Amino acid sequence: MKHKILFWIRPLSILPALFMLSVIFGFSAQTGETSGSLSYHISYQIVETSNELFHLELDEDGLSHYAHAIEVPLRKTAHMAEYFVLTLTILFPLYVYGRRGASLFVAAALLSVGFACTDEFHQYFVSERSASIIDVGIDSIGVACALIATRVGGWVRNSSKINSSRAVG
Repeated sequence: MKHKILFWIRPLSILPALFMLSVIFGFSAQTGETSGSLSYHISYQIVETSNELFHLELDEDGLSHYAHAIEVPLRKTAHMAEYFVLTLTILFPLYVYGRRGASLFVAAALLSVGFACTDEFHQYFVSERSASIIDVGIDSIGVACALIATRVGGWVRNSSKINSSRAVG
């Protein structure tokens, strides 16, 4: 029975990664104007919410000023977050199919950074967009953070198993 379940679950483990790949591709396919407008709108909402929460009493010019000020850092943080999640979703099927240790992390890093490169190449052909090696570097920071978080999570899990077995024994 267990083998039948694994037979069906293993191929499904790739679905979260495919979903993230399509989300990232969808964002990259937006024109420069559409992408910039979305970024500004989200930045403006963050500033507006902060204004209300902290009673900053900013006028329309102040809201706009701070929205423009946080727009680029917000975009770059979103890049890192996308690739953080993508890397986690790539690690999962690799693990399910038996990759362990360094080969798990190297394969996930190569696949994630490789996609970042192809994504930037794709943006080269999108209206009002360009390819940027800097964006690949920013995406790679998200990849590295996911790998570090996964490794730290493994250490924490293993140390809690060791500690609980010592307490029992």
